[in-house]
Amino acid sequence: MSTDDSKISTAKALISTIGSVAAAAMVVRSFSRDYLPSEFQDYFYLTFRKLINKFSTQLTMIIYEFEGFSDNEIYTATQAYLAARISSNIHRLKITKTPNEKQISVAMELNEEYVDTYNGIKFTWSLVSKKKPTREYYTHDETGRSSKSDLRSLELTFHRKHKDLVLNEYLPFILDEVKTKKQQEKTVKLFTVERKTSYTRYPTAWTCVNLDHPAKFETVAMDDGMKEKVIKDLDRFLERREYYRKVGKAWKRGYLLYGPPGTGKSSLIAAMANYLNFDIYDLELTEIRSNSELRRLLVATGNRSILVVEDIDCSVELHDRMEVEAAKAMARRSQRPGYDDESKVTLSGFLNFIDGLWSSCGDERIIIFTTNRKDKLDPALLRPGRMDVHINMSYCTSSAFRLLASNYLSISEHNLFEEIKDLICEVQVTPAEIAEQLLKDEDPDIALGGLIEFFDIKKKENEEAKSREKKKEMITKENEKKLQEDGNASIN
Repeated sequence: MSTDDSKISTAKALISTIGSVAAAAMVVRSFSRDYLPSEFQDYFYLTFRKLINKFSTQLTMIIYEFEGFSDNEIYTATQAYLAARISSNIHRLKITKTPNEKQISVAMELNEEYVDTYNGIKFTWSLVSKKKPTREYYTHDETGRSSKSDLRSLELTFHRKHKDLVLNEYLPFILDEVKTKKQQEKTVKLFTVERKTSYTRYPTAWTCVNLDHPAKFETVAMDDGMKEKVIKDLDRFLERREYYRKVGKAWKRGYLLYGPPGTGKSSLIAAMANYLNFDIYDLELTEIRSNSELRRLLVATGNRSILVVEDIDCSVELHDRMEVEAAKAMARRSQRPGYDDESKVTLSGFLNFIDGLWSSCGDERIIIFTTNRKDKLDPALLRPGRMDVHINMSYCTSSAFRLLASNYLSISEHNLFEEIKDLICEVQVTPAEIAEQLLKDEDPDIALGGLIEFFDIKKKENEEAKSREKKKEMITKENEKKLQEDGNASIN
């Protein structure tokens, strides 16, 4: 018998044996399903599976979609990882797009497989789903609850000798890859507090829109030295994660932007968000009714975000502990039942959320406070750890004006620049006021000429304002002097 005939005979015998085993398995399966109790069926199934696994070199890891009622981070990351690598070998794809998304999302469909290669090793992924009894769980949307009747999971199959490599290298690689990609493709969002009128479990919650503000550090009109200082401080903050952990501090940074209205505080915040690719949470303290509500909102903010509290000096009256105790004592004396120190945002409660234990509930956070009157702030707010960097958003400088002229008129030099530079040193004007004048005409000669006229008007207005202020001070002093003389006369 030739070698080829021998191979054919061996193959026929192997196929016949496999067919006999399969037929026997079908008979056993049919018999057990019809005549054996479910307990015995499970026992035989597990025994048969163990027997098969003994001779298999493959290992399968199951990654479920949820862990209890929480999302499984590995499942979510792997879905995104595989979606970016799906090849034409897959026959069925899942296509989705929500109203808030700009692009169509592609994902693996149920019962499909995909083979990924990492460090020359092949890994087989498959998406499966099992029907389970319906489970209800609470959500943070308007409905307040949802349900699940299917249990989805990803199955990762590979040679069992690569188990340590999968746990220590492959899966961490997927998590890092997806995190980096999400950050690169992320659309910066602006979150604001929304108070719901209908009854829900949470009366206030964050609602968001895409932040389309075009501000960048290249276009923000502020002192060049201060701008460079801010950029370096942000870069340094991003690079010091391990340092913050080493010294035992929460990975956050506090900024205070102070100065008159129109000096570019909002533009600087938008530029910082675009530079870092951080979301902005705009917190209006007047919308918050209690410390507990404030705590819940702050805990709900995401990592890599900027929390903005604008006009901190006048947005809400922050009471310190002594005032709270005095109010409680007054309530007891007046026999007003139901007084609750949680019924308003207190200074001690607010500080605890930005600098206490609650401030560590998250990583890579920036907190920005803005004010027009720095001198009106409570000293407890100003110390390092709460407001680490104080940035004076001053009136327009000559360097800021040159940047505005470049942005609005596309010029870097003009024969009127020197005259305008001298006027800037004499008259206090904000970058917003200059920008408004430059917007009036695209012709540099006309726009800059109008700006010089505006300086003349502004100078007269400032002089008149100073004159009125002096008269007011003189009247006040005369009234005080008269009151003092009347008091002395009454005593005599």
